[in-house]
Amino acid sequence: MSKKIPKFKNEDEEREFWATHDSTDYVNWDKAEKIIFSNLKPSVKKISLRLPETMIEELKLLANKRDVPYQSLLKIFLAERIEKELGAH
Repeated sequence: MSKKIPKFKNEDEEREFWATHDSTDYVNWDKAEKIIFSNLKPSVKKISLRLPETMIEELKLLANKRDVPYQSLLKIFLAERIEKELGAH
């Protein structure tokens, strides 16, 4: 008999729970069904970031040249830099 999965107050609490517990104690994986989440998007967290107006305007110029929203271009730049920094270590 599987243990009962507790109710969680938020995703952080649930994430912590599953990081410290084995799912096989709570879920009978023999009865699991395979499904596809075709519209699943990664979870995002909204932040407030203060940038100089000139930097935002320059970012918008670059984004316009690539025909992408400037927020998306900023995410691309950040992801590239993070990958570069982590790869250097």
